[in-house]
Amino acid sequence: MSTTQFQFMAAFIFSVFGAQPLTIAGVTGPITVFNKTIYDIIEKQDNPPVYLHFIGWVYLWAAIIHWVTAILNWCNFLKYVTLFSCDTFGFYVSWVYLQYGIQVLTRQLNNPSSTLPGALVSIILALLMLVVSFLFQSLSQKTLFHRHVRRFLADYGMPISLVATSAMAYWGRFNTANPLTLPVQGAFEAAQGRAWLVRFWQLEGKWVGIALPFGIILWILFFFDHNVSSLMAQGAEFPLRKPPGFHWDFFLLGVTTFIAGLLGLPAPNGLIPQAPIHTTSLVIMGRPVKRDEEEDVRKGNDQHAEVPVAVVEQRVSNLAQGALCMVLLTGPFLHVLNLIPRGVLAGLFWFMGADALQGNGITQKLLYFLRDKKLTPADEPLRKVRKSRILMFIAVQLFGFGATFAVTQTIAAIGFPVIIMLLLPVRMWVIPRMPFTEDELAILDGPTASPFTMESVGGSL
Repeated sequence: MSTTQFQFMAAFIFSVFGAQPLTIAGVTGPITVFNKTIYDIIEKQDNPPVYLHFIGWVYLWAAIIHWVTAILNWCNFLKYVTLFSCDTFGFYVSWVYLQYGIQVLTRQLNNPSSTLPGALVSIILALLMLVVSFLFQSLSQKTLFHRHVRRFLADYGMPISLVATSAMAYWGRFNTANPLTLPVQGAFEAAQGRAWLVRFWQLEGKWVGIALPFGIILWILFFFDHNVSSLMAQGAEFPLRKPPGFHWDFFLLGVTTFIAGLLGLPAPNGLIPQAPIHTTSLVIMGRPVKRDEEEDVRKGNDQHAEVPVAVVEQRVSNLAQGALCMVLLTGPFLHVLNLIPRGVLAGLFWFMGADALQGNGITQKLLYFLRDKKLTPADEPLRKVRKSRILMFIAVQLFGFGATFAVTQTIAAIGFPVIIMLLLPVRMWVIPRMPFTEDELAILDGPTASPFTMESVGGSL
């Protein structure tokens, strides 16, 4: 519940004061891994400090480095962030969501409050949530129904699936199984009844110094995670017109990180895949301004196909979703939240992870090898790249993903942001020395955002 409360504060700050209000900020999977690892480390010490005091100093150190980064324009290093790094990191985040969904279900098997029938019903609800969400998504991409209906299914199919699947838990024998639901607490209360203000200044001096390297690691994580989220939310596929502001938003991220430490809440940052999904939901589809219809007929293209022609660039939707999170923390809505089965949450995690995976560049390259070559378009860019080079490029990305994911399963998980950041020098110095031609690299990799967006950080690689 505390996480949901700070979701509103992050949405308010970035939507009202941010230069990139399309980027949705919230608590991500990587920061959850980071916080849990710190907790595991300090609790194993002989005389451990108060966790919230220690994490408060970690966040303060990170916030200071955020501010220095913004003032010195270090966000210009984003010019070296390409699809190679973004796809690898996005692949990792997708699998983290899938893993979280599995953990939500497996923990019910060992929960004394749960029963075996309840756990099995939770698994069924998770699968149902996954299938129904993809069903609505598939219908929105077909030629069925009016285009307004398809747009409605694309925008609201997932919330409808969540409500419908939650209702199934109270139907017939599913209700008698009594599956576990989301835990809630009192309205606008801090976790476990503690005070809201964390007196982190009471931390012993030696632990203040120990918190510094953790703060540096958090800065590395947020530098990559938040900025990549912003890049993906302003990707080249979106016809944006308003300029970005990476430096200013990173300064604001330092502000929210400091406030999070002061309140003892997980620090928010840009969300993947929510940030690009948010922009996608604001895209206006239409016919291209200029088209050669005779050429389209000759090539067999759909003359009625719609393409993105504009994006509703505004601040209201980001603020509104944060405000709705705050509304959910009022008494009546807390009761509604308590009715949602945990299995539905697991299915939501699976859908978010699987949906992000199917659009990931690594997945698309792997599917290229499974696709019927006779049905592969003649103008497919990958046709111009040797298959061995495609596999080599994918192998490097999967190695980076595997190393990151493997480290997060150990006590060394605190260092996973460093591995993520190492993707940048690998792309800058290692990949160019491998047997790729310039034309092949131009097809396999490229800038994450348009030249218009990358101009604010000095262009792209």
